[in-house]
Amino acid sequence: MTDPIYKTDALIAQDIDAYLETHQHKTMLRFITCGSVDDGKSTLIGRLLYDSKMIFEDQLAALEADSKRVGTQGQEIDFALLVDGLAAEREQGITIDVAYRFFATEKRKFIVADTPGHEQYTRNMVTGASTADLAVILIDARKGVLTQTRRHSYLVNLLGIKNIVLAVNKMDLVGYDQKVFDQIVADYTTFAQSIGIERFTAMPISGFKGDNITAPSANTPWYTGPSLLPYLEEVEVDATTDQEKPFRLPVQWVNRPNLDFRGFAGMIASGAVRPGDEVRVLPSGKTSTVARIVALEGDRDVAVAGESVTITLADEIDCSRGQVIVAAKAPLEVADQFEASIVWMDEHEMVPGRAYWLKIGTQTVSASIAQPKYEVNVNTQEHLAAKTLDLNSIGVANITTDREIPFAPYAESRDLGGFILIDKMTNATVAAGIIHFSLRRASNIHWQATDITREHHASMKHQKPAVVWLTGLSGSGKSTIGNALEKKLARMNRHTFLLDGDNVRHGLNKDLGFTEADRVENVRRVGEVAKLMTDAGLIVITAFISPFRSERDMVRGMMQPGEFVEVFVDTPLSVAEERDVKGLYAKARSGQLKNFTGIDSPYEAPESPEIRIDTTALTADEAADAIIARLIP
Repeated sequence: MTDPIYKTDALIAQDIDAYLETHQHKTMLRFITCGSVDDGKSTLIGRLLYDSKMIFEDQLAALEADSKRVGTQGQEIDFALLVDGLAAEREQGITIDVAYRFFATEKRKFIVADTPGHEQYTRNMVTGASTADLAVILIDARKGVLTQTRRHSYLVNLLGIKNIVLAVNKMDLVGYDQKVFDQIVADYTTFAQSIGIERFTAMPISGFKGDNITAPSANTPWYTGPSLLPYLEEVEVDATTDQEKPFRLPVQWVNRPNLDFRGFAGMIASGAVRPGDEVRVLPSGKTSTVARIVALEGDRDVAVAGESVTITLADEIDCSRGQVIVAAKAPLEVADQFEASIVWMDEHEMVPGRAYWLKIGTQTVSASIAQPKYEVNVNTQEHLAAKTLDLNSIGVANITTDREIPFAPYAESRDLGGFILIDKMTNATVAAGIIHFSLRRASNIHWQATDITREHHASMKHQKPAVVWLTGLSGSGKSTIGNALEKKLARMNRHTFLLDGDNVRHGLNKDLGFTEADRVENVRRVGEVAKLMTDAGLIVITAFISPFRSERDMVRGMMQPGEFVEVFVDTPLSVAEERDVKGLYAKARSGQLKNFTGIDSPYEAPESPEIRIDTTALTADEAADAIIARLIP
């Protein structure tokens, strides 16, 4: 006779397997809570976790103890503490960082992002909204529609979230007054229509008391709509939409475990793929057919959007991380210039013309932003003139990448139309953006091939082209060294040209001032001219303060490998100021000259220059000889 204990264990195992099987096939809803400060977002999520029985006994005991110690609800449970985990959040009673929580009901699984309401943390809200299918926008019934409510609603709409719940919270504090609810809904409707939100579902709730959270509340007999949790369980999120679109697979990794296998791994962004399908690799445009679809459980007959797989191709074609494999008959557009909406997320303002890393899908490229076309006033939808964007500003600008990339407008694909910008020096994420469309000139302007190559130009001059980039403080001796260097090279029958910082401002850059943005554009233009001169086979000598590392690196990236020679003319500020041949330091010290490098504008010294010149130890001629020794071994 079988021991009853083993029967029990077997039944338990069956129950677990049945539960896991059911749980695995539940649909997933990702949603965010957003709104203004202290609208009750964290409390609402805590209530949802509590009512869905997702809190263990020890967690509940800790919550009760924390509520008495640092809670804001007297002796009652402060549900916000379930989500606000940072010490600073608990001390101030606010949300600072995005908090993600998982919970599940009998009908559906959920991942909710609790996003901060303070304007200074708008960037955190964008992070949470970027993957959401639905947004719960909370409004404090006592305060009505506020600036941050408008800001978050604008961002929700901008990021393409179509399912919106307007949760008028803290109805208990206004006596469950229907007139208050109706007025808030009317005010929000007017605003929502002005920004293009076509529909939303409004609910009167109390996250603290639990009204209309899991079931209809007796306190709002005048409300006949759905309660929040049942609505979240039933709302339709069309998971098949992406599967019906053309096939796109951003390549995340080239899988080469041995000589006989070469696969391309990634998550399918849209569409479906089967062995035998004809595909195209972008941006190269090379075509092949799918040989195999490999997944963890073995080969597959089909894979669809949202699944991570490895595919192999019938032909050996060049394909690497960042490229996109697409349906051959429905390729993506490829371009290097775009119009985009940008949400600036860094405390340092955007610098037009500066090179940033742009990450879109699995590819990372260098990109520069033009001066914004306009900044958006979120409250009025007015388009404001702007020279730059600062923290939490939202604007529209043109972006140029250093090479063509495959993309889709954000309205068609979040994965291939949304991007982030990363500061090259700090590696901080400074902005998030969405692509509207490619610029017409990007597809209408093509590189004209010529028969006389840059190699031919160089061979005619019997020299190797180069850019000698002299950088340093004003008065460090850059122009003097540059002039001495060109004279010595001329005596050696070398073909050269000297671009001096002051001289180019008489013509090419006469329209530029000395703001950070203008300095960036000054260097960019000089870099483009220097590049053309190296194409002509010249040795180009430049003498510019060029105070920012990122712009010097941008020019280095324009040149062929080994052709950019950075020379740091290292002169202490005190020595440069003593020389002050042009009297500029005196003017800067007296306040007559603004944005002067070394005084009220920073100079970022090169970290690894090819040559360092100490002008307190070397004469101009000796410095020129040192450069020639490096330039012409």
